[in-house]
Parts: sequence; C-alpha cells; structure tokens
Amino acid sequence: MTGNTLLAARIDRAGLSQDELASRLNQRIEDLTGRVGKLTDRHVRNWVTGKTRWPHARQRVVLEAEFEVTAEELGFIPPAGRTRAPSGDPVRRRAFTTATASLAAAALLPSAPSNGSRRVGMTDADRLERNFVELIQADNESGIDVKLETRALAHAQHALDLQAVGHAATRVRQRLYYLAAAFTGTALWAAVDSRETQRASGHLNRAMKLAGMAGSSEMQMRLWGHAALLSYQQHHLPDALAAAEAGNRQHICRQDPLFRSLASARLAGIQSALGDPTLALRNLNVAEKAYERADRNEERAPWMAFFDRAELDGLSALVYGRLGKHSESEAHLHRTLARLRPEYRRNRTYYGLNLALSQLAQGELEQAYATVLPHLPPAGKSMTGRTGSLLEQFGRGLTRTAPKSRIAVEWADRRTEGVRHP
Repeated sequence: MTGNTLLAARIDRAGLSQDELASRLNQRIEDLTGRVGKLTDRHVRNWVTGKTRWPHARQRVVLEAEFEVTAEELGFIPPAGRTRAPSGDPVRRRAFTTATASLAAAALLPSAPSNGSRRVGMTDADRLERNFVELIQADNESGIDVKLETRALAHAQHALDLQAVGHAATRVRQRLYYLAAAFTGTALWAAVDSRETQRASGHLNRAMKLAGMAGSSEMQMRLWGHAALLSYQQHHLPDALAAAEAGNRQHICRQDPLFRSLASARLAGIQSALGDPTLALRNLNVAEKAYERADRNEERAPWMAFFDRAELDGLSALVYGRLGKHSESEAHLHRTLARLRPEYRRNRTYYGLNLALSQLAQGELEQAYATVLPHLPPAGKSMTGRTGSLLEQFGRGLTRTAPKSRIAVEWADRRTEGVRHP
C-alpha cells in the first residue's frame, strides 16, 4: 500500500495535526450542510496512509475547499471511469461547482419529487421557491456569505436535477428553470458583494442561460443589474453601461413601474460613474417618478422585497456622491438610514459607511469619524467585499485630507490594533 505523500505534504505545510484537520473539515461540513461532520483523525490517517484512496463525495468537497485544489491534486485516485473537471478551472478550485452544489442539495433537499412519483409538479417548485424566499430574507437581513452562496448553488442544481428524475409539464419545467436562474442569481450577487469577480462571472453566465430558457424578463432584468455592478467592479465601465441599459430595456420595466424605478436608478448610478451628470440626473428623475406611480402593495418576485423608498434614496445618494454633489448625497443617506428596516443590517453598514465618506468629502472630519465608528467590525474581525472596500476608501480619504490630525492618528491606531473602542 502506497501512502499519499501529496496530502501529507499539504497537511504538513498547513501546520495541522490530523485531529486539527478533521475538526476543520467537520466545521466545513456543518457550514455546507447544516449538519455536524463526523470525521476523526482515523479518517485522516487512512487518507495519508493510502488505505482510503478516494474519499466519499462530502469529504472530497471539504478537502478541496480546505486546500483549494482538486482531490486528484491532493493525491487521491478516482475509481476507473470516473471523470473530473479540469484542475485549472478556478471556479472548481474554489469548490463552488456543480459537484459542490449537488452535494449540498443532497444534504438539504429530497432527492426525488416530494409526491413520491416520477412526475415533477408545481408542489416541488413551490417547495423550492419557499427555500428561495428564505435565502433572500437571509441576504437582506445579514448579507450572504460563502455558506449561503453554496446553498444557493445547491438549490439551483436541485431545480435542474428534478427535471432529470421525473417527467415535468412544460409550465413546470419553465418554472424550474426560472428558480435555477433565481438561485444562481443569488449566488452571483453574493460573489459580487464579496468582490469575487472571477467567481461572479461564472455565476453570471450560468444564470443568464437559465433565465433565457425560463423566458423571464424579470429575472433577466435582475441579472443585468448584477452584471452592471460586476463590470463596474472590474473597471469595465462601457460594459457596465451596456448591462445597465439592457436591464432598463427589459419588458418588465415597461410593465411594472417599480422595476422601471430600480433599473433607472441603477442606470443613473453607472452614468454618474462615467461622469455624465445630465443623463444620470435625468434617469434618477425617471426612477423617482416611476416609484411614485408603482403600486407597492402588488405581489412581486421575492427578490424585489429589498427595493423600497430607503433603497431608492440610497441609490440616489450614490449617484449624487459620484457627481461630487456631496451635500445632496448626505441628505439622501440620512433619509435612507432613517427609513431602512431594522433587520437590514448589511445595508445599514453599507450606507452608513457611504455617509461617513460623504461627510469626509465635505471636510467634516469629526462628524465623519463619529459616523464610521459604529460600523467598525468587532476586535479580531475584518470587513471584506464592498464594505471592506469602503472602509479602506475612508482611511485613504482621511489620510489625504488631514494626515497629521488627531483623528487620522487615532484611526491609524485603531486599524492597526484591530480594536473597536466604545
């Protein structure tokens, strides 16, 4: 029996004992499935000695996520005839692939239609949609993290798997494609919010294909909005503009003024980034008027629940800030934070940091500093993604504006120590 020297080397470089690795993998299993993992040092020992040459699917997924390489690159040998994705695929390396999604779906969802037959019906689609609502609520309340992104992909894969395990009528099949697009779109948004642009691009391509097969103008409008922000993060402003315009052209925007309001506000945001105040303010005005025309009590797709008066004020503030109209931006941000629903903690942090930046741009150092302090992460924690980027922007702005001020020195000390003072 030949030992697995590749895995042993990886474990050694990570400075982990076999028991410590088992504990870390058990935590990943719990994050992925919601159930505590049961790996022990004996499992790790069997892998290292070569006694276990090809771990179970769940074990492979968490191993790949832990070391960010494929199982084969960890020295494991798949059974004859087993095909694997190319190891150079960056999305595969991050363990956010169809294989990962299928594993999580197996742990979270029934593997066959809920009615026990080989026919897939609206009951199965309804169950998936309830799960989608729960994911959206989790995003709105605290922000999607890696675990929820993985679960979104798991549900997307399950929507597709349902079509393979039983017969579905055309109407049911179309709805399942819609739900697969919806879940993939949520994974896309999570990656965009985390500024994981390469991973987000993969989700976007997949989601757009699914939305097209579903024939959903509403879902395509949602995805074009995410595509615009993704291109903006990648500094591809012409692409961002084209994506925002594509979202604004969707049929749902002509049909429902609330969708028109959101699409126009997003388009105004990209136009302001391009330095076009005329078009940006014109579309912002369109967004305002469309919002006033919309019937906010009308039932809509659950992902639209976030878009209310507070969010429109927030998007307006971003437009004014990019155009250098910082006092107008500050006024809108105050209204946003006053109207924002209490459970929307992620958005409160995001717009709170934008408020601090707006005040800093106006030279209000003391006020900006007081605004940013409640939004600093606890000791030992850090902000990543969009919020982390805003925090870095605040630090650079403070250093540029008043590098030798008391506030700048205290800010540098706080950031260095990673301490949040009362």
